Amino acid sequence: MRLFNFSFCDVENTIEECERWKSSSEPWPDDVCLYQPYQVDQITFPDYANCLSVKTFLHMCGLNFQVELRANAEEMSPSGKVPFLHCGPFLVSELDPIIGFVHTKGFLLSRDLSEAERSEMRAYMALVENILVKAELYLAWIDKTVSNEVTKPRYGYVHPWPLKTILPWKKQREVYAMLDSAGWAKKTILQVCDEVRTCCQALSERLDKQPYFLGDRPTEVDALVFGHLYTLLTTYLPERRFAEIIEEFKNLTAFVQRIDNKFFKIPGNLF
Repeated sequence: MRLFNFSFCDVENTIEECERWKSSSEPWPDDVCLYQPYQVDQITFPDYANCLSVKTFLHMCGLNFQVELRANAEEMSPSGKVPFLHCGPFLVSELDPIIGFVHTKGFLLSRDLSEAERSEMRAYMALVENILVKAELYLAWIDKTVSNEVTKPRYGYVHPWPLKTILPWKKQREVYAMLDSAGWAKKTILQVCDEVRTCCQALSERLDKQPYFLGDRPTEVDALVFGHLYTLLTTYLPERRFAEIIEEFKNLTAFVQRIDNKFFKIPGNLF
């Protein structure tokens, strides 16, 4: 079978096929697969959070899929990031493109929101991406204790020596460069904690006493927030300050428990 990125079609032979698969009239197939690294021993907790957000989104849409674990899932992904979805002739990686692809199939959690509410939803999703996601990467790769004791051993686990040493070192340099360009690499852990607290405060105030961030029904922002909060709360790490900050906000921890109970009961943490 020929596989394609969502945004690209082989113009010689597959334009009609791609358009058919993008059409909402084509039913969601039964053989959709979500690819990610092995959860035991391999996946890093930032990648686990990303995978969990996508799974939550698909569950909220009521879509069937099966999880495929691959040691080389990152290399298989069209963007080099996990997770990625294999649906018909398409490979679609990361949450935002997957949301866009699922939308073309007729599934949109935020369908009933006003344009102002959708703008607000996108703003809170950007907040999570700009703070929580960067904080996770900082903790995983910049914090020396977590990096040396947890992240590097997991990232290199499936590779033989010397790749099990070289590849984590290379990944750490890539993450450092990305965080440095965003002004995060040279922050202290206390400064990053302040960023996490600011993000959680904003999320807590928006959630207030509602079951979901934008009312009585879940939307894409709920899937994203759950994936990252759940991961930070439940992953065993030698540095737990982020989890302790989240625990200060009782409505956020109640939100995490509510999503977990409603859409799946996740097995015991694997880290």
